[in-house]
Amino acid sequence: MSAMLRVKAVSGRAVTDYIGDVARLRMAVFREFPYLYDGSSEYEKQYLQTYIDCDQSVVVLALDGAHVVGASTAIPMAFETEEIQQPLLAAGYDLDKVFYCAESVLLPQYRGKGLGWRFFDEREAHAARLGGFAVSCFCAVERPADHPLRPAGYKTLESLWHKRGYRQQALRAHFLWKDIDQPGETDKAMVYWMKRLDS
Repeated sequence: MSAMLRVKAVSGRAVTDYIGDVARLRMAVFREFPYLYDGSSEYEKQYLQTYIDCDQSVVVLALDGAHVVGASTAIPMAFETEEIQQPLLAAGYDLDKVFYCAESVLLPQYRGKGLGWRFFDEREAHAARLGGFAVSCFCAVERPADHPLRPAGYKTLESLWHKRGYRQQALRAHFLWKDIDQPGETDKAMVYWMKRLDS
């Protein structure tokens, strides 16, 4: 890692200082496959307000000097949206015992330097400090293997997730967003990956 590259975690109101940077990162990185997300800064700032309003949230920032080059978010599931909560409730999970690792975004030139692993370290450590969580989970979009915008040689992050102890579940949430190659919003299935924290 570069001597100028560092990781910093912020929570609640402290997220405010970085909301513009994280919004720009999300829009840039999520335009890539597999999300292909055609986002707006207005929506992003509204979405990130949840992390400002919740003092138990965490946003882990990767900084190169003063520049935010990556970010990873997490929050207790009890503070998440109904779309994310409902599949877990239907499966009998106690939301108060679920910690949600929402997403990680990192500029391409900073990948492969161990930051993805560090993002999990920091988020799971935050969950441990809060205490009381039985599981950690996140959701990943499902795309067909023959998707026309799938890059040649594309590799998923599943090997990293498995090494961190996460396993794919038979649970899915559904979201609407506009793909970069579509005229309007379409439904996306998001599959849950889960890891026990109390074993």
